[in-house]
Amino acid sequence: MAKKKSKSFFALTNPLSLFLDKDPVDFQRSDFLRIIESERIERITFHYAGLDGKLKELWIPVANRFQAEIVLAEGERVDGSSLFKGMVDTSLSDLYVVPVYRTAFINPFDPRSLDFICRYLTRDGELAPFAPDNILGRAAQTFRNTSGLELFAFGELEFFLLREKVNSHYPAQKQHGYHAAAPFLKSGEILNEMVRILAQITGAVKYAHSEVGYVESVRSDLKEIAGKEAEQLEIEFLPKPIEEMGDCLALGRWVIRQVAYKNNAVATFTPKIEEGVAGNGLHIHLELRRDGENIMVGADGNLSEESRRLIGGLIEYADSLTAFGNTVSSAYLRLVPNQEAPTKICWSDLNRSAMIRVPLGWRNLHYLASFVNPKEAESQGPRVERQTIELRSPDGSAHVYLLLAGIAMAADWAFRQDESLFQHNLPLELADQFYIKGNVFSDVELMKKLPNLPRSCVESSRILLERRHLYEREGVFPPSVIDYMAALLRAENDEFMNQRLADLPADDRLHETRRIMHKDLHRH
Repeated sequence: MAKKKSKSFFALTNPLSLFLDKDPVDFQRSDFLRIIESERIERITFHYAGLDGKLKELWIPVANRFQAEIVLAEGERVDGSSLFKGMVDTSLSDLYVVPVYRTAFINPFDPRSLDFICRYLTRDGELAPFAPDNILGRAAQTFRNTSGLELFAFGELEFFLLREKVNSHYPAQKQHGYHAAAPFLKSGEILNEMVRILAQITGAVKYAHSEVGYVESVRSDLKEIAGKEAEQLEIEFLPKPIEEMGDCLALGRWVIRQVAYKNNAVATFTPKIEEGVAGNGLHIHLELRRDGENIMVGADGNLSEESRRLIGGLIEYADSLTAFGNTVSSAYLRLVPNQEAPTKICWSDLNRSAMIRVPLGWRNLHYLASFVNPKEAESQGPRVERQTIELRSPDGSAHVYLLLAGIAMAADWAFRQDESLFQHNLPLELADQFYIKGNVFSDVELMKKLPNLPRSCVESSRILLERRHLYEREGVFPPSVIDYMAALLRAENDEFMNQRLADLPADDRLHETRRIMHKDLHRH
């Protein structure tokens, strides 16, 4: 696609922005008609999240201008009873899928296709209440109405890339893959392709790198991955409004899987693939903004009251959030001590054993390049606050739209003025009560005092049903969605999984553990 104007752009700018000389938020229908005609676009592809959180597709060939105008203006019709089984009556099953113009991109795997993320609308032209992305949108708006603030988020997508072993040169070492480089890392070119595509589509990729985990030859009963070499990778995003981050993460999974398939590899976000090997987390970073400015740090250089309120909300919701963030049995083979995955409800500074971590945020420093480049004068430009807090309990099985919606409801709870909602727990008191220092797993007495995260999907399901009012208030989560997630978790039938595994002979235990780890490679 040729550049049309002279406005400053970068190599990874969305090609549509390059062509139209405008930002995605300013895209209009007339812009797309120009592109379709000048670039000989053959089809429009609609993407929309199903109940399972995966992106679905509808291919619409474009043979004339009238057809393109109608589709872009009105969307299309889909069978809601197939996409949302049990939630949409088959006698009233039609839904509209309508494109969100700011999400437009040229399909990197099909360059004759102009693609959009869509929203579901009902027969009355209202946002379908049960659609996961619409639930997230309602939760985000509820928080804005309550607090007057904006909640921004970004995720760390960790995954294993599995393929036939390239060669035996420069072998990697188990649990030593963090930020590895070629030739010890074999999948760097594939990762670069994923990053390039995602950066162009979303404009929101922060960085990518090799992660800790590595398996030389996966032992499994599944032909898809048996005997494959597995390298753990991560793509981290930049902060976006929390409802937009849902689309970014869904697109991220779609692109990662597509690029893997194109390269005869398998990408899986499943929480664990081998004992003693790092699992796949989906850490979510959060920041609060007022009038476009990050307010996570107060004038005294410490976390602001608003930040501590947010932490208190996450603590209150922590156990029930696992219903959306940890949806398969193998999640509870990852949430074990000393694996940089939390098991207790608490928060801390920098500490990777805590459920909520406050990472380094350039809090008291500015323009660090001048420290190591003596000839570089200190920047006179505006200081940008970058402090976040990080929720570390979710993993790669998360339903990203519902997880982010749940997080937004936790934030909303923390900023409510109606104290009847708080019962016995006030947000700031929770933040004070559950702050820790040091490695939680090395302090036996502290471990006894802190509440546990659930130990199974079944327990998580039970907690979700007990605390469903936290999500259903304000009409944000429909009861049918809570019931769906609870049933999905109950079906894992894993309440006594760890005890059952412990009772098996060593070889049988390892075989059964791997079966559990590998049974849901592509859940969401």
